[in-house]
Amino acid sequence: MNRLDRYLARAVILGSLTTLAVLLPLLAFFLLADELGNLDAEGYGFADAFWFVLLSMPRYAYQVFPIATLIGALVGLGALASSSELVAMRAAGVSVGRIVLGAMLGGAVLAAGAVAVGEIVAPEAEQRAIALRQQAEAQADVEVTNAGLWAREGDTFVNIRELRPGAELRDISIYRVDGTDLTSATHAERAVYREGAWVLMDIERSLVSRDGVRAERLEETGWESLLRPSLLEVIVVEPHALSVLGLLRYIRFMQQSGQDSGRYEVALWGKLVQPVLILAMIFVAIPVLLGSARTSGTGIKIFVGIVIGIAFYLVSQSFTFMSLLFGLSPVLAALTPPVLFVAGALLLLRRVG
Repeated sequence: MNRLDRYLARAVILGSLTTLAVLLPLLAFFLLADELGNLDAEGYGFADAFWFVLLSMPRYAYQVFPIATLIGALVGLGALASSSELVAMRAAGVSVGRIVLGAMLGGAVLAAGAVAVGEIVAPEAEQRAIALRQQAEAQADVEVTNAGLWAREGDTFVNIRELRPGAELRDISIYRVDGTDLTSATHAERAVYREGAWVLMDIERSLVSRDGVRAERLEETGWESLLRPSLLEVIVVEPHALSVLGLLRYIRFMQQSGQDSGRYEVALWGKLVQPVLILAMIFVAIPVLLGSARTSGTGIKIFVGIVIGIAFYLVSQSFTFMSLLFGLSPVLAALTPPVLFVAGALLLLRRVG
């Protein structure tokens, strides 16, 4: 890597980081404003909402990274274009391919940073955010893991392996303790919410005492719990709250339990394609810049970047929905949008090259 490559790479990196520094506070402000509508005087307060948004920001930073990189490349390299430095490079014999290479080196550094955020920081922070919100709203200790939902309500521990639409739970285990001693272990095949209360069905219960263990079977019984259906709707393990390894484990778990893992497979391939997507966004920015090296200002370049970013988001969402609705391959859904945009960039690059 020579000095020219480092110079171009630095312009892309600084432009992208500056864009993130502008986008994330604005995004956090709107998210916090939206979260204020969920405040609860008895549990979920302003401090909880603030920490929830703060812990969610690594996930949003990871999601907007490709768009921020596109805008950042247009801003960073656009500054070089506005000062005629790109024109001078071309006049000095620097090829378009060399400019693309220098910009891609900066993109590789950004892609490595995005992977670190998406695989290390964001999953842990997002799961903490979900747990914090649910603990405040449910007034119970709640944790989401690859093995389902775990909750603690006083001296009772609950594990729910499957949450279904319509306030229905499957594979529920309930453990009651007295200090350090287990007093009962209950397993229910399913639970439904009726008239403001949970009803357990197909129950096997073991009662533990000093005299031994007594087993009993029940067809149906009531269950008093602080876990309301409205809370359980948002407590399911979300794909964005898992790393690649976590997604692989959760997909395997869902397949073994006979559940539809389509959302998680799409999310998995989306994460695997993310570094390629960041490089693709930088590649898309090059022909836009070279085609208007000195004829448009920074504001126009930012606007073009936003338009391209919105178009890419809409195309990506369309392929995601098609994958979920029509069984389109998750690999195809993840790879098609960046391939289409890179192909378009290549056509433009041929015209300006």
